[in-house]
Amino acid sequence: MTESNAHLLLGAPHGAVPAGTTVFDALPALANLDPALLAALRRAAADAARDGVAIRVNGAWRSPAYQAELLREAVAEHGSPEAAARWVSTPETSAHVAGRAVDLGPAEARTWLAANGAAYGLCQVYRNEPWHYELRPEAAVHGPPPMYADPSLDPRTRLTRAG
Repeated sequence: MTESNAHLLLGAPHGAVPAGTTVFDALPALANLDPALLAALRRAAADAARDGVAIRVNGAWRSPAYQAELLREAVAEHGSPEAAARWVSTPETSAHVAGRAVDLGPAEARTWLAANGAAYGLCQVYRNEPWHYELRPEAAVHGPPPMYADPSLDPRTRLTRAG
């Protein structure tokens, strides 16, 4: 299932966003974000707009069902759960499901955020996903944290298994 197919199947109540969504739109994908993340995004988007750059939201909060559909698609595309983990987390470990991550575009917005995002605490956390941003408030003072090569190397995305 592609992102657009998941959008058709599950819709906005599960966190799908239509093309052209801004951080100011009233959608569940934005309303269910961590309030501090949403506030930082809105401050950054307002300043980016003054620089002539429009920040668009391609993904934000997602329901566990939506995340599970994206994971199923990634496994089908990449051939195994291990390979898919480089791109999509499980519903139990996803920062999107927790409301702590956004996927942003277009390329001009990502370039602007790469140069200016840390001032708002907005940081790219995965080297292979230049669109994925999370809130790291300390970045405004200390700069962005080191990036993981991909989500599979992020300890937060690993399920702890008992026994």
